[in-house]
Amino acid sequence: MGKYVFKLPDVGEGTAEAEVVGWHIKVGDMVEEDQIIADIMTDKATVEITSPVSGKVISTHGEPGEMAAVGSPLVVFEVEGAGNAAADFEAMPTPAAPVDAEVAELGRPDGPRETVPAAEEALAPEPDAMGPGNYIFKLPDVGEGTAEAELVGWHVKVGDHVAEDQLLADVMTDKATVELTSPVSGKVVALHGEPGGQLAVGSPLVALEVEGKGNVETTRTAAPAPAPAAAAAPKAETKPASVAAKPAAATPARASAPRGEAFATRAEGMKPLASPAVRQRARDLGIELQFVPGSGPAGRIGHDDLDAYVQSGGRGVARSGGGGGSARVARPHVEDIKIIGMRRKTAEKMQEAKRRIPHFMYAEEIDVTELEALRAHLNAQNKGTDRPKLNLLPFLATAMIRTLPQHRSINGRFDDDNGVFHQFEGVHLGIAAQTPTGLMVPVVRHAEALDIYGLADEIARLGAAAKAGKATKDELSGSTITITSLGTLGGLVHTPVINHPEVAIVGPNKIIDRVVVRHGQMVVRKMMNLSSSFDHRIVDGYDAAEFIQKVKGLLEHPATLFMD
Repeated sequence: MGKYVFKLPDVGEGTAEAEVVGWHIKVGDMVEEDQIIADIMTDKATVEITSPVSGKVISTHGEPGEMAAVGSPLVVFEVEGAGNAAADFEAMPTPAAPVDAEVAELGRPDGPRETVPAAEEALAPEPDAMGPGNYIFKLPDVGEGTAEAELVGWHVKVGDHVAEDQLLADVMTDKATVELTSPVSGKVVALHGEPGGQLAVGSPLVALEVEGKGNVETTRTAAPAPAPAAAAAPKAETKPASVAAKPAAATPARASAPRGEAFATRAEGMKPLASPAVRQRARDLGIELQFVPGSGPAGRIGHDDLDAYVQSGGRGVARSGGGGGSARVARPHVEDIKIIGMRRKTAEKMQEAKRRIPHFMYAEEIDVTELEALRAHLNAQNKGTDRPKLNLLPFLATAMIRTLPQHRSINGRFDDDNGVFHQFEGVHLGIAAQTPTGLMVPVVRHAEALDIYGLADEIARLGAAAKAGKATKDELSGSTITITSLGTLGGLVHTPVINHPEVAIVGPNKIIDRVVVRHGQMVVRKMMNLSSSFDHRIVDGYDAAEFIQKVKGLLEHPATLFMD
């Protein structure tokens, strides 16, 4: 068996490179001669590339969207006979060199996701073939009792040398992000999975080349000695790659823009270098690339160069009005952002809550003048002590905790799959917190057992842990009712989304000075709207209104918060 390296052919467009649009094969496939293996795109045409030989696909080079140079390796086949790469294939870089074929397959994003065979099932290497070993680091059980985790991001790339305990990747379980570190020192030869993908516990995560044996034994076949020229085996009979061009739809004719004093940045007849995406965008903008300076290698034009050309008032761009004022330019670029990590989890939770829960919203206006005076007095009195500074949340939490025993249908979790409402005596208070990775809801356990300072301390501690990504699963689950607050950005009113499977959520809005009528006089008071949402399957409108009115009474007469 030999190796056959199929290189990207000149597809007749006079270009030095082309964009890989998509693959029709994957590693391990058996292909026939003239079978379509890939689509590539030149300036104006998509071209189907077919296989010049029959054989097994060992590796593919290039991801969809990447540029490949004409003459660069595209696909490596295992073929009958000597192939065309008996001597130089070993030197050609591959994503997992010098790991064996099995490990290399595991390293490719489109390769099989198989677990690495146990060491006793692998063939032992020859004593004289011992060299650097292969170490497969598998996704560990991160202690959350889950069978899989989402890959959030990589801290290393293929080719990096890492030290023991160096950070490799971030993975996310239900709502906790976990940092994974390397158990060994070595060179990264393969990464498994893309950010946003789900990985099973125990599946390969990183392949490393290490000193010594490693944990995966591999066979290393020595390259055969070159045979004398006279006795050389004949090469496998091949034929040039066949290409079937599919002309792109004709571009609608447009009047060429006046060039005026536009200057050429290239010699006449010299074709500007740019990717198909850049060329398409230039056509949309009515820009001739011949006049756009390129900042990339060999003068290659990128999107930044187009932006700079447009901002400088380059010709071929539509201007507003007939005068010579500043250019108003359409911005047609669209960025596709994959929703992963905490944002994806939040999206799923919100969708589930709105789909399953019939929300109804209730808002009430509260005079918090006396409450704000008390809060300011306590903070001034406690200045310089170890007591925490108080904001509105501990007072609101205390008012809710004192009221919930009279409205127990509001404090619980509804298992709508089984038709069971779990009604709690204790209050496990969720506090919605905005973090750098998205929305989290840390939980104050048994909030009824804490005084106002204990609540303030625990809310601050949990919020800091959530923002730092250090909150545990227990600290992020099990709430029975939630408070959501946007602080000074709270607006006048909002409709909070219930944290499923809870049945209620309460959200204060911003406090503003407002003129109100009090005892027949127009006076300025500190007013706040309190927004709330309830699950109408469990909570009736009357009960919800009565609950909020009792909370209002406690907040408007704050001394009653501390009376038994």
